[in-house]
Amino acid sequence: MRIAELSRRTGVPVPTIKFYLREGLLPAGELTSPNQARYGDVHLHRLRLVRALVEVGGLSIAAVRDVLGALDDPDKSLHKAMGTAEAAVMAADATSDDEVARAQAREFAERQGWRCHPESDAFQSLVAVLATAREVGLDSFPGQLDGYAHAALGLARQDLAYALTAPTKDAAMEIVVVGSVLGDKALAAVRRLARRELSQRLDRGERSGQETDPDC
Repeated sequence: MRIAELSRRTGVPVPTIKFYLREGLLPAGELTSPNQARYGDVHLHRLRLVRALVEVGGLSIAAVRDVLGALDDPDKSLHKAMGTAEAAVMAADATSDDEVARAQAREFAERQGWRCHPESDAFQSLVAVLATAREVGLDSFPGQLDGYAHAALGLARQDLAYALTAPTKDAAMEIVVVGSVLGDKALAAVRRLARRELSQRLDRGERSGQETDPDC
């Protein structure tokens, strides 16, 4: 297909596709003349993937390049690929040098029996969250973390089980990497919907046995 058809089938404007080609996010097409190239299903799939990472995942071009590099690396394990994706997602997260918050994060990880590297993006992000909670007077917020951990383990098991249903390692890698990006967005959306539902039930007297119609 020509670049115009690639644009039509993906909804990505031609100038944006050309930008992705220049940035190395898409492989070059097969030249059919000095000014024309042919693109195939590989380009179609990769372009849809890039669009999802940029538009839904909110990743920068540099972060998308890192994520795609993890997908294309034949020697990278699922664990390392997930780490690359998570680092890309959390690259813009705030950091903090609050030692009390750092101690709270370390104590939380120890309670769970988790091996957390103190310089990892996820650990640093948790420290920043705890520091902010202290700044706004939510001193009891660290007590929420154990409940979060219980729920998060179930979600992590589901993520990995889903990846293992893939027929090939490449497909599993893509599920792990893209799922790390889109899964966080989906989880945040579902969590908001669930809170809204519970709030509506309380507001309408659900606790007294009255029935309500869900309204997302």
